Amino acid sequence: MTKKRAASSVKRAPRRQPGPAESGRYYYKGNRLKQMRAFVATVKLGTLSRAAEALFLSQPSISLQLQALERELGVALLHRSRRRINLTDAGEVLYELARPLVEGWESLDSAFQAKVKGLPSGKLTVAAGTSTIQYLLPDLVRQYRQQFPEVQLQLANVTGKDGLALLRADEADFAVGSMLDVPNDIAWAPVYHYDPMLITPLDHPLASKESVLLDDLSPYGLILPPQRLSTYRMVDLVFQQRQVPYHVAIEVGGWDVIKEYVAMGLGISIVTGICITDADRQRLAVRNMRSYFPQRSYGVVMRKGKFLSKEARAFVDLIRPGLLTHRDYDESGHSER
Repeated sequence: MTKKRAASSVKRAPRRQPGPAESGRYYYKGNRLKQMRAFVATVKLGTLSRAAEALFLSQPSISLQLQALERELGVALLHRSRRRINLTDAGEVLYELARPLVEGWESLDSAFQAKVKGLPSGKLTVAAGTSTIQYLLPDLVRQYRQQFPEVQLQLANVTGKDGLALLRADEADFAVGSMLDVPNDIAWAPVYHYDPMLITPLDHPLASKESVLLDDLSPYGLILPPQRLSTYRMVDLVFQQRQVPYHVAIEVGGWDVIKEYVAMGLGISIVTGICITDADRQRLAVRNMRSYFPQRSYGVVMRKGKFLSKEARAFVDLIRPGLLTHRDYDESGHSER
C-alpha cells in the first residue's frame, strides 16, 4: 500500500499536445512533393476545386497542402479570391522553379520505360493554323523528323482562341502562328514576316493597272476568310479607318479555296504572302499591298512560365536558334528583336 501511494504521489509532466499549426505542419511536411504538386496544379488550373479534381484529392486537402507549404517557406505564395488564385511575387519565383521539377517527376515513369524498351523518347504537340501547317511548317517538320525520328510529333490544327486554350491547358507545348492581340499570360516572338497581297484573275481590270489604290477595290466583291479569323478583321479595319467602302462577295475558309475561287473569276482577295507560290503566279495577278495593309508576322507562341521539354526546345531552335533566351521576351509578351 505504501509503495502504491508513493508511486501515485509522483507528479508526471502532462503530455504536450501539438497545436493545430504544428499538427498540420508535421502531417503535411512528410512529402514536399505533394505540396509542390498541389501548388503547381492550383496555379495551372486557377482554382482549388480544379486542382483537387485533377489530383483526385479533396479541396480541403489541397488547401492544407498549400497552407503547410507557405508556413514552412515563411512567405505568402497565393492571393486567394472567390474566382481565381493569383500568384504573389514569391509565388512566381517558386512556380518557375517547381513546375519543371513536378512535371519531370510525373513523366519519369513513361520516360524511363521509353528508354528501356526503345520506344519513342518523347512527344511534341505544336498548335498551328491551316496556312501555317501547309506553307510554313513543312520544311521545319522535315528537318525535325530527320534529326529526331524517334519523337512522336503532333500538329494540332487550331487557330485563335482554340489554340490559346490548348496552350493554357498544357495540351500543346507551343504554337506557331500570327497574333494581332497578345494576352498578358502569353509570350509571342515573331520570326517570319509576309506582305499582304492583292490577287485577281489574270484578265481582271485591276491586273493591268500600273498602280492600284485602295479605292480601286471598292467596285469588286472580296473573297475573304470567315469573320472570326484575324485576316478578315485586319481587312475590315483598314477599309474602315480609311473610310473606303467595300463589300464581301464570298466568305470561305482556306487559302487554297480562296485562290481557286479568285482564279475562277468569282471575286478578288487580300491574302498573306505566306500562301503565294510560284504556281499561283502563273494563274493569278499578284500585287503587293503593303502600303495599305500591315505585314503579317508568324512566330512562336508560348504561355509565360511554360517549361519546354528538350523535344520542344529543339523544334523552336529550328525556327530560330537562341529564341528561348530571356532577352527574347519583354514584359508585354512580344519579342524584343
